Amino acid sequence: MALVPAGLKYTAEHEYLKATDDASVLIIGITDYAQGELGDIVYVDLPKIGTAFRSHDVFGTIEAVKAVSELFCPVAGVVVEVNARLADEPALVNADPYGDGWMIKLRVDGAMDGLMSDAEYARHIGQ
Repeated sequence: MALVPAGLKYTAEHEYLKATDDASVLIIGITDYAQGELGDIVYVDLPKIGTAFRSHDVFGTIEAVKAVSELFCPVAGVVVEVNARLADEPALVNADPYGDGWMIKLRVDGAMDGLMSDAEYARHIGQ
C-alpha cells in the first residue's frame, strides 16, 4: 500500500505539493505510488532555477529501469530551487519521495485549481 501523507496536495499524474515556510513556495515531487510503479529510478532531469512553467507544463523527466516518464508542473510558477542531490543520487526518489527525494521548489504564480486532498488521491490510486 502506497504512503499518502496527510496535508499535501496531489495531482492525477502523481505529483505532490508540499508547503514550505514561505507561503508562496511549494515543494514538488512524485508520490510514493508513482515511484513504486516506476521501479528503480536511475536518472532525473530537472529544470534550471528561474525557469517559469504554466500549470500542466512538463518540467522534467524521470527515468527508471522500466520506463521514462514526464514530470508535470501541478501549478504555474517559477523554479526557485532544484534538488541537486538527485543528479548523483536519483534513487532518493525511491527511498524517500516526500523527504530527500523532492524535485523542485516552485514560487507559485496563480491559482491552485484541480488538486486533490490526500483522501481524494488515496481513492484515485485505489486505496
